[in-house]
Amino acid sequence: MEIIRAKHMGFCFGVAGAIDICQKVINDKNNYNRNIYILGMLVHNEHVVKKLEEQGFKTVKEEEILQGKDNLNKNDIVIIRAHGTSEKIFEILKEKQVEIYDATCVFVTHIRKTLVEMEKKGYDILFIGDKNHPEVKGIISFGKNVTVCNDLEELLKVEIDKNKKYCLLTQTTLNKKKLEKIKSYLENNFQNVKILDKICGATQVRQEAVEELAKKVDMLIVIGGKTSSNTKKLYDISSNFNPNTYLIQDENDLNIEWFRGMNKIGITAGASTPEEIVIKIENQIRGIH
Repeated sequence: MEIIRAKHMGFCFGVAGAIDICQKVINDKNNYNRNIYILGMLVHNEHVVKKLEEQGFKTVKEEEILQGKDNLNKNDIVIIRAHGTSEKIFEILKEKQVEIYDATCVFVTHIRKTLVEMEKKGYDILFIGDKNHPEVKGIISFGKNVTVCNDLEELLKVEIDKNKKYCLLTQTTLNKKKLEKIKSYLENNFQNVKILDKICGATQVRQEAVEELAKKVDMLIVIGGKTSSNTKKLYDISSNFNPNTYLIQDENDLNIEWFRGMNKIGITAGASTPEEIVIKIENQIRGIH
């Protein structure tokens, strides 16, 4: 069997940057006797989270902070996850006088700032993304009048007033082809919607790479966390071109039956998937005969 990797896969710089911040904080000798918390999952990968816990990081959930059920004390350290968080959480953390390290991805931060700026200029915000995803929840919490739609179907139900100004923003991991459909609809029907394409560049090249690879192989394996939005989108894209697409978290999820009659095996990985997990899976596949 031949194993072929996607041209672009694995850790994006946003994830790498968040992990780098954690390592600098934990290795700082001035922090040795301090409680160090990460807000929720630093990134959407269970293996990364487990490794951080083993290093001594504690987890504090947004719900605990909002309900006053956290154990945070003055001068504790809180690292904001790569997906960011809500304006309310930032306010509470500042009131608690904890030390905040913001590991929010720069793409997410940029969209958040753009949303605030466009509202100040009088624009209503149309936001395309998963309203239940922490990235989206965090970004839109900084807005005053935001309409969130998952896709074009939901957007078609929104009454867009031609006498108002609108700005369209998106989740960083939105499928590029989904955005193209939305742009076409808006450009053909509304002249009062300013469309700002803020999809993460790393997300885009990974999506294009998995589409290219899915067409060339007998089977494609997508490696990533079950809660990862970008991993799920890689799976969806591959499935459209190759029915033999499987989404797994680690080598324990592999099924020997998948490989019968398969010669070319494609592999890609979500933006939060560590290289060591990919290598373990490749080694296990090589052992299948």
